[in-house]
Amino acid sequence: MALVTVIGASGRQGMAQVRQALKAGYRVRAISRQAEPFAGARIEGVEDIEIRLMDLYDVSSYRKALEGSDYVFYTHPLQARADRAVVVGDVGKCAAELGVKRVVWNTSSWIPDKPGDAFTYAGNTAGINALWRSGVPGTVFGSVLFMDNLLTDWARPFIVNEGRYVYPHNPELEANWISLDDVAKFMLASLERPDMEGAWLNIGGPKRMRGPEVAQVLSDILSKPIKYDPCTPREFGDYLVRAAGDDMPEEMRADFAAGIAAFYEYNNTSPTKPFAVDMDHVYERFPELEGKLEDMAEWAPKQHWGDSNFRPAFG
Repeated sequence: MALVTVIGASGRQGMAQVRQALKAGYRVRAISRQAEPFAGARIEGVEDIEIRLMDLYDVSSYRKALEGSDYVFYTHPLQARADRAVVVGDVGKCAAELGVKRVVWNTSSWIPDKPGDAFTYAGNTAGINALWRSGVPGTVFGSVLFMDNLLTDWARPFIVNEGRYVYPHNPELEANWISLDDVAKFMLASLERPDMEGAWLNIGGPKRMRGPEVAQVLSDILSKPIKYDPCTPREFGDYLVRAAGDDMPEEMRADFAAGIAAFYEYNNTSPTKPFAVDMDHVYERFPELEGKLEDMAEWAPKQHWGDSNFRPAFG
């Protein structure tokens, strides 16, 4: 049974990758800076997961964490101090030295696929190039926008407590929201695909939605009116900083909030439409997943919308 090693396993994205890898029958190793990365989480089979410590900013910690892995899943932390291309390249180099069969990088955002101003998304292109040059077989997915964001401390309280879906998208902005578990399914489906070695693909969910349509889904599943009440990108940056709490150092807060604000200003006005995915092309590449991805109306009723559920603010 092959071993999938998940870097950043304690975050929301990493946990979804762990869940889906276990469900698919792989052995799983969780990589984290925490000795108990799943404390409070609901993951079936968690007792069978091997846990190893690793610090992304300490390359000397990589080898012990990754040795013996058949596959490595990487997701760059939202609050990472280092440039993503540097870290992805270093992970790739270590994996190549260890003979890892494939590194799969989930960029957590759009990969520029047409000419024009790519804004901070250009960092994904630089990271892809660094991964290819590292010498390890690699696959990269640009997952554009997560349904699971609605469950976080910076989105859920508005929805549940105030009947407002608050997000910085202009009302006409279209987005292919995708669940984190479906992102993990793409990552797993690529492992035995030789055509996906040295390849990248933007992915999203099956239905393209505007803000008011998301609000209607939430109204239906929560059985009460939910209004789409878009905030400004600057307000959204402040919400994320507050949700991070003590996990975000004081000296990072202003720059982080400003970066989030600029990011969403770009997304709202860019002709490249970073949140919209050509799903016909995606299904051409992964026909086995057509009809098996959840739209928001299928995903939302399965979630726990209460205050007490284990849910990292980021990750």
